[in-house]
Amino acid sequence: MEMKTIARPYAKAAFDFAVEKKAVENWLSMLTFAAEVAQNDSMAQVLGSDLNAEKMADVFLAVCGEQLDEQGQNLIRVMAVNGRLSVLPAVVQEFAALKAELDRVIDANVVSAAKLTKQQVAKIQASLEQRLGRKVNLNCSVDKSLMAGIIITAGDMVIDGSVRGRLSRLAETLQS
Repeated sequence: MEMKTIARPYAKAAFDFAVEKKAVENWLSMLTFAAEVAQNDSMAQVLGSDLNAEKMADVFLAVCGEQLDEQGQNLIRVMAVNGRLSVLPAVVQEFAALKAELDRVIDANVVSAAKLTKQQVAKIQASLEQRLGRKVNLNCSVDKSLMAGIIITAGDMVIDGSVRGRLSRLAETLQS
């Protein structure tokens, strides 16, 4: 959670700039590349060393090469000065979330007791898009322990239509 808190202002600043310049896709690409560099084992050792911020930024930017434009390089320098290059993967996640919000897209996870047919997936997707008022990307998986039914999670919303969930709600009702 702390990484997210640290990453949020960097992601928001980069996102606002990218929207202003109509370069959101380019920025997402640059940040993704920089995050991969930051996660590299050799670079992680450099980031953990006692190099001063300017030299660390220079090393990082030398590895990134032409992948970052001038503004992307400026972001890396600011993050290096603040000792935050290691949070680049979290910055990418936050940036991608802001982009999804802009694009009015949400990811939803559907867990079912058995593999869903294409028609069932399409029906669930259409229902969620209508309910949420945005495009929905479904990630479907199977959990045989559900017995029957499905559980859908999208953001903060949880729809538990599983037999196990229904039995739990029935037990709570009977106990109260």
